[in-house]
Amino acid sequence: MVACVIPVKPFDLVLFGATGDLAQRKILPGLFQRFTVGQMPDQARIIGAARSALSGNAFRTALSASILKAIPDAVAGDITAFLEHVTYISIDARGERGWADLAKTLRKDVIRAFYLSVGPSLFAPIAARLKTSGMTTREARIVVEKPFGHDLNSAHALNAELGQCFSEGQIYRIDHYLGKETVQNLMALRFANALFEPLWNSQHIDHVQITVAESLGVKGRGEYYDKSGALRDMVQNHLMQLLCLTAMEPPSRFEPNAVRDEKLKVIRALDPVAPGDIVRGQYRAGNGDESYRDHAANPNSRSECFVAMKVQVSNWRWAGTPFYLRTGKKLRARMSEIAVVFRDPPHSIFPAMQNRRGNALIIRLQPDEGITLRMTIKDPGPGGMRLTEVPLDMTFAEALGSDVIVPDAYERLIMDVIRGDQTLFMRGDEVEAAWDWIDPIEQDWAESSAKPAPYDPGGSGPEDALMLMHRDARRWREIGG
Repeated sequence: MVACVIPVKPFDLVLFGATGDLAQRKILPGLFQRFTVGQMPDQARIIGAARSALSGNAFRTALSASILKAIPDAVAGDITAFLEHVTYISIDARGERGWADLAKTLRKDVIRAFYLSVGPSLFAPIAARLKTSGMTTREARIVVEKPFGHDLNSAHALNAELGQCFSEGQIYRIDHYLGKETVQNLMALRFANALFEPLWNSQHIDHVQITVAESLGVKGRGEYYDKSGALRDMVQNHLMQLLCLTAMEPPSRFEPNAVRDEKLKVIRALDPVAPGDIVRGQYRAGNGDESYRDHAANPNSRSECFVAMKVQVSNWRWAGTPFYLRTGKKLRARMSEIAVVFRDPPHSIFPAMQNRRGNALIIRLQPDEGITLRMTIKDPGPGGMRLTEVPLDMTFAEALGSDVIVPDAYERLIMDVIRGDQTLFMRGDEVEAAWDWIDPIEQDWAESSAKPAPYDPGGSGPEDALMLMHRDARRWREIGG
């Protein structure tokens, strides 16, 4: 089963930072995949832009190797055909080199997309140069990666700087988690079916767990990571977006601003997090590997690589239903999921149900994207009413067939940019509201003498994170279980 492919209009996509890791590992291979399934028109062009003094041929040769590394079974003929749409311009983001060449290269009658796969310090200078060079047409769009600021003030300033060069309708703040098939299916599950939405409230849901766990540490990028920490790097964007999609009210229609209006309401309804409702941690040395502080090259680091917190959404739908958020490095397994745990029946006629775990809807983002509903049924066979738990599992690759093609998040999001669909992108006020909620937590940590709690690599995080749930008579779902 192959998803319906709707070709987009002709475009010029300028990829700043085209020689960087993200561009070579995700963005350009994603565009190649869209090309092979026929979504890119023949008139589409991709213009790589970076400081490296490469020729067009040298860039295409390197790109061919990157595509094969990312997609080992890629057909050589497809790669050759794709590279005919690719060119390269050496450009100095802060200087004069290359800008005139870029302006001459762009066509006037097609969509222009400027993808900034560069450091955040270059977002505003590049946007300003595009504006002064006359390249920001009505059909132009600019895409910026996270981090979008490091606090409320910096995010507000960056929004203002980009707003001087592009309208809000032209700015695409990308969070690749929103491009994942399962995240989009969360909206379909809630709003396209009559089964769950009547139960999607505090009367029927006991609590929600959102987990983004990584098995790898920060080795190789520890010094960079140590400047942000897990709260800024993961909670402010990825986990916040998953929380918003889970908790938001039904939008009036499925269109960008209606969806983002409801997400913004969730953020504004979040209670401040009490100091006792949040845990931060760092992995210690173990299993033959170094500690977080070793990887960060900072023996006195107080930056967290693990965060667990209890969050309350103060509105009628969710009053009394806590959301537990958890993310960390060097944990037992790589896993991202949303677990919606339902309340027990008000009265049990089966004594054996006293120790059951209850119904839960598990939305898996990675690995093995899919949805599982945990149910209690009678254990088959004679001998009385014995109960057992079974999963009703819909793993996409199995449910939709072995030949199903589930696009990578970047593939979907880049095509949405070309289509001009901002539904899965963050709006400026949404970003600022998230920072407004995060900043007091960072300030409390900065003023506190407490250090992040150490935890063993390959586990579930600090003991304090387990106690965060145990004191509420609940427990975390097993990581990798």
